[in-house]
Amino acid sequence: MSTSNNSEKVAPSGPLIVEGKLSDNERLKKESGFLRGTMADDLQDRTTGGMTGDNFQLIRFHGMYQQDDRDIRAERAKQKLEPLHSLMLRARLPGGIITPTQWLGVDKWATEHTMYGSVRLTTRQTFQYHGILKPNIKTVHKALNSIGIDTIGTASDMNRNVLCTANPYQSQVHHDAYEWAKKISEHFLPHTNGYAEVWLDEEKIDSTVKQEEPILGSTYLPRKFKTTVAIPPLNDVDIHGNDLNFVAIEEDGKLIGFNVLVGGGLAMTHGDKATYPRKADDFGFIPVANTIAFAEAVVTTQRDWGNRVERKNAKTKYTIDRVGVDVFKAEVERRAGSKFEQTRPYEFTQRGDRIGWSEGFDGKHYLALFIENGRILDFPNKPLKTGMAEIAKIHQGDFRITANQNLIVAGVATEQKSEIEAIAVKHGLMDATVSEQRKNSMACVAFPTCPLAMAESERYLPSLVTDVEAILAKHGLADESIILRVTGCPNGCGRAMLAELGLVGKGPGKYNMHLGGNIAGTRIPKMYKENLNEQDILNEIDRLSARWAAERTPGEAFGDFTIRAGIIKEVKISVRDFYDV
Repeated sequence: MSTSNNSEKVAPSGPLIVEGKLSDNERLKKESGFLRGTMADDLQDRTTGGMTGDNFQLIRFHGMYQQDDRDIRAERAKQKLEPLHSLMLRARLPGGIITPTQWLGVDKWATEHTMYGSVRLTTRQTFQYHGILKPNIKTVHKALNSIGIDTIGTASDMNRNVLCTANPYQSQVHHDAYEWAKKISEHFLPHTNGYAEVWLDEEKIDSTVKQEEPILGSTYLPRKFKTTVAIPPLNDVDIHGNDLNFVAIEEDGKLIGFNVLVGGGLAMTHGDKATYPRKADDFGFIPVANTIAFAEAVVTTQRDWGNRVERKNAKTKYTIDRVGVDVFKAEVERRAGSKFEQTRPYEFTQRGDRIGWSEGFDGKHYLALFIENGRILDFPNKPLKTGMAEIAKIHQGDFRITANQNLIVAGVATEQKSEIEAIAVKHGLMDATVSEQRKNSMACVAFPTCPLAMAESERYLPSLVTDVEAILAKHGLADESIILRVTGCPNGCGRAMLAELGLVGKGPGKYNMHLGGNIAGTRIPKMYKENLNEQDILNEIDRLSARWAAERTPGEAFGDFTIRAGIIKEVKISVRDFYDV
């Protein structure tokens, strides 16, 4: 495998490359014809509602996952029917920006071309559709393309949707950081024309013409790769859950560069101590002009050194732990043609979104709307989807999806502020009764559509939060909140492994409870108890909250208290502290 063009060739040996039989994913990427596969033919096959053979995996490179309705899977099996296959489609929106015109299109096609009719805002700062039936797949891609949206690289072994601190107009630095998020996203897009050929019916490239992927490589990355741009003191993108992170450093109100953090990741496998969550390492500071060079150096180092034998250990965090931080960092410097400078001081003090109105440096107004679980649909007495469409019809600015499943109505002129607020209130998009606890709680999708889900998550969270609110009030903590996150499996989509209290699905109605994360999002929680049912969870939260209320120091957050009080050990050195090995 060649290195990037701006460096000498390297012949890695020993621990730099994992030897052994390559995983089957490496075979299918190599044989895919640069991600084309036989998807065009598969779309014509009406004998099944799903994609067949390698195409089941290849569609992920085009931003889709095959799913089915697990609520009715058993009943369909009794009727000797295959599962009700459909696709989940995830859009590419660097920094989460979408225009009102685009939103109206997204809203319309959710109603016309999906089984559920909803728009789901994700923790990757974009939206996704659930329930697209096979005959509608190409229609949806063409529709999104007509308004300038694609799904390239939002899944599988590529650089995923690039996150950025949510409000680009809080300052000039926020605006500049967003521009870098866009540049990074564009730089790492695949060069293959397969997406356009399969889904948009563009003319196929002559197979005799040599095709190349100069950055991603002919077999792409060993595993998924996640990138963020963050602006202290707000860690709203959870940098430690990502492979590559750029922490903006400003001087005299100008963006002068970034501290680069590498090797974060949250996924693990139950019972497998070779897998674990890991914080990113701070490699040091780079001037802003070197951003793309260093980004490419990190990606290509992971491309060449990542584990292509065992996918469970293929992410950047495992590569760094295998070869060593210093070795990985030195190789990045070599490829970038420059060295990291000493890390510039910065501090994260909070996460989440600032729900409600704020004013930007441009004199315009920004309305952050809390969307529980990111699910935009017309619920009884709460027609969120209709409300968003009504705002989009009159809004002159744009929208920004946040990494916490919320949405900002951005760039509102003073004369439109009251009109937009009235629409938001009428449709339940603004609700003064929403507690801080609910605002600081998050869940992944899980059942009924996610094939990896072991336990409920999105459907469990609302009632769980109601119970937690009551427990906090019981102990005189009604004005306090705990960063609470639930995931239906250990793959990390809900970022439970950066929560103060994280629940990770283990089986139907059973969860592992992790404690000890912090407000800043710079500490991984440790497993406290295993295989708890829903009542056990409430009993533990009740007991812990009682102690928190009675024993806390002034202003002490829940996660910090659990460590100081000796309830849980602090995770400091990733796997060793996480598993006590």
